[in-house]
Amino acid sequence: MVRYFLDTEFIENGSTIDLISIGIVCEDGREYYAINYDCDRTKADNWVKKNVLAFLPPEPYPQLFRDRKAFEESEVYKQGWRNRAHIATEILEFVRWNKKKPYFVEGEKPEFWGYYVSYDWVVFCQLWGKMIDLPKGFPMYINDIKQLCNQLGDPELPEQGKEEHHALNDARWNKRAWQFLKDREGFGRK
Repeated sequence: MVRYFLDTEFIENGSTIDLISIGIVCEDGREYYAINYDCDRTKADNWVKKNVLAFLPPEPYPQLFRDRKAFEESEVYKQGWRNRAHIATEILEFVRWNKKKPYFVEGEKPEFWGYYVSYDWVVFCQLWGKMIDLPKGFPMYINDIKQLCNQLGDPELPEQGKEEHHALNDARWNKRAWQFLKDREGFGRK
């Protein structure tokens, strides 16, 4: 079992959730970050515009996606811009999903964690379609750090810092918060 700490930024309207960006940090220190080019950012409310979109790098031009090799060598690619299909494929590689079996590399089955993570999990799962379309071996649930915190008496978690609402920075904080709870209460020791 390998733990992955994730966070997303998204646009939601009460009926739909549209992924803006995703950050995932593995317990072994590897990190993944992507910005969803396919997101309709014109539907963002003022809060999302001010706290999330304002900090994204400039949006790439659509023609960049036509030539995969040129795109992968571009500055836009290095900044994290991807389409949804590319993000889904890269996440499978990140969690070491074995295309040949298909399943995870032996002993590498993922365990996902997030903070106030209900919407994050839905938008994450939708990268592959419906819940039943999740890759074989993916859990159909995510563990919530806030629920764990409440179960342990709701201790004050470490400060998050100034770069809140950036998916990768928030995923890093999720890992720190989980580790804080684990160390404080002996949770998760094997």
